[in-house]
Amino acid sequence: MKVLLANPRCYCAGVDRAVQIVELALGRFGAPVYVRKEIVHNSFVVNRLRGLGAVFVDELPEVPAGALVVFSAHGVAPAVFEEARERDLRVIDATCPLVSKVHLEVLRFVKEGYHIVLIGRRGHEEVEGTMGHSADDITLVENADQARTKPFPEHDKLMVLTQTTLSVDDTQVVMNALRTRFPHIELPPTEDICYATQNRQNAVKEMCARGIDLLLVVGSQNSSNAARLVETAEVRGVRGRLIDGAHEIDPAWTAGVKLVGVTGGASTPDEVVEGVIARLKELGAGEVVLSSTTEENTVFQLPVILRRNGETEAWSPADSGSVSSSAG
Repeated sequence: MKVLLANPRCYCAGVDRAVQIVELALGRFGAPVYVRKEIVHNSFVVNRLRGLGAVFVDELPEVPAGALVVFSAHGVAPAVFEEARERDLRVIDATCPLVSKVHLEVLRFVKEGYHIVLIGRRGHEEVEGTMGHSADDITLVENADQARTKPFPEHDKLMVLTQTTLSVDDTQVVMNALRTRFPHIELPPTEDICYATQNRQNAVKEMCARGIDLLLVVGSQNSSNAARLVETAEVRGVRGRLIDGAHEIDPAWTAGVKLVGVTGGASTPDEVVEGVIARLKELGAGEVVLSSTTEENTVFQLPVILRRNGETEAWSPADSGSVSSSAG
């Protein structure tokens, strides 16, 4: 059995920034640092940060008044910021700048008189945060059937936005259905599906084209982008499995497999993928070959408060990084 290892894989720039924010906040301000929701959807990352002193909470009432709280990479609604202000919480915003871009698009297009059609998954934190920016002006569409049948308010101007971590293929199917129903529907100037999601799906497509018999995607069950990687393989006739780590590999999966593909979702640390490779070698894998489709060099700036050298500067609202973050 030979292993084909995807490149790019694992951490994207937004995830790397979010994890660094929690680590640096712990180093600068000490434990505990509270984090609303999981900073990223990966159990390994969450458990490691918890061991360093991060306290993960579902909602802000669980955070003591005046404490420091980090908002996750998936973004939040403006009401969450308002709640934090009311409770005198210090906030560091770890929202991925690409998600923040979608939030700004919502505000822009609503101001221009559009009704937003948001393609996404109900209940996902990113979708909840995006809809919270103007819920009355957004209709969520999860699939092509909803695109064909879901009631929409009568509106002359419709604009499509998307959750950043969806499959490009899935989004296209929904988009086609929307265009058939609403020929006048418009797309934003740039794609909202993030570069990292696209790159990791392209890497899986390439491995499928090279004849893998099995794809192991390393990522947690609640990771949308990791789940989409499995789907990308399965629609191409390749058996896919989403695993949290090496401990979840069933040796029976590799029976008769000559070429196994391995990748990691955008919120998965590479060290967890390395553990999967080690386990496959125990199960008889020999050569590991890198399958590269592109190189990534995107870096997002950290919030101002975490880029300072001193420890005693006064805290200001701009320090949260919710506005100042940008691609570098």
